[in-house]
Amino acid sequence: MSPAEEEKSLPLPERWPRASKFALSACAAAVAELVTFPLDLTKTRLQIQGEAAVRRDGAAAGQEAPYRGMLRTAAGIVQEEGLGKLWQGATPAVYRHIVYSGVRMVAYEHLRDSVLRRAEDKTFPLWKAVVGGMSAGAIGQFFASPTDLVKVQMQMEGKRKLEGKPLRFRGVHHAFLKILSEGGIRGLWAGWVPNVQRAALVNMGDLTTYDSVKHFLLLNTSLVDNSVTHSLSSACSGLVAAVLGTPADVVKTRIMNQPRDKQGRGLLYKSSMDCLIQTVQGEGFMSLYKGFIPTWMRMAPWSLVFWLTYEQIRRICGVSSF
Repeated sequence: MSPAEEEKSLPLPERWPRASKFALSACAAAVAELVTFPLDLTKTRLQIQGEAAVRRDGAAAGQEAPYRGMLRTAAGIVQEEGLGKLWQGATPAVYRHIVYSGVRMVAYEHLRDSVLRRAEDKTFPLWKAVVGGMSAGAIGQFFASPTDLVKVQMQMEGKRKLEGKPLRFRGVHHAFLKILSEGGIRGLWAGWVPNVQRAALVNMGDLTTYDSVKHFLLLNTSLVDNSVTHSLSSACSGLVAAVLGTPADVVKTRIMNQPRDKQGRGLLYKSSMDCLIQTVQGEGFMSLYKGFIPTWMRMAPWSLVFWLTYEQIRRICGVSSF
């Protein structure tokens, strides 16, 4: 058998390993996103609530909703907008995770196995895991930033309708086209800096923690590479990711949701640092953790669903465990 024929006889994951891993991680991420999306919507609404820059500019004078907690916000969305609105913006969110999760997972494994190189016994120093996780998250989020922008803006459409403001978009594709026409290519990447910063921190919590905890358990306990180990690792990764990522997530959400001029420049914040300073000065340090509970409550099941699904899909398709 010639080398070409031998290559064609190999299973698909062995012939195109990176493309296969991209597709598998995208599938797992889509499942996790749809299951936990209502918590993401609730988190976004909480992060916008009480925005100091909006009050200062009088953009929503007399229309600011009363403060609500997580449960009241979710219940209010259902009562005022309908149950289906809990999944408003889910389509661009799934698009985002197909790009984001696919790129970050492939990038992390490539960095871990080929660039930073883990040892033969599968040990991987924590500092290398941190570098790999942050780099992979930043790369994945940069490519996925336009879809994240559309997701955030569509999640706020229900609130605009209740405030008597005209809706901005008719759907996902209209949102992409409108943002592109108003702000150009630059407009699609509005808020990409805090977005990438957040993704780097979140993945330092998610990828780094999951990989480190999983292999620590396998090397130092009697646990084997199964669903129990995957569940324990994902629980730890979800908590650390929420703690590290929530402040950057608040800044990212506010920058993406702010009104913009025809050149795509924000009218409320000059930069992510300006948004951070205004938020802390106007609302206090703990405002950076607005939406923390739904963020954590979403990240924990998201991590659990994603990692369990991803590991099982890899096993079924004959790909080695992560």
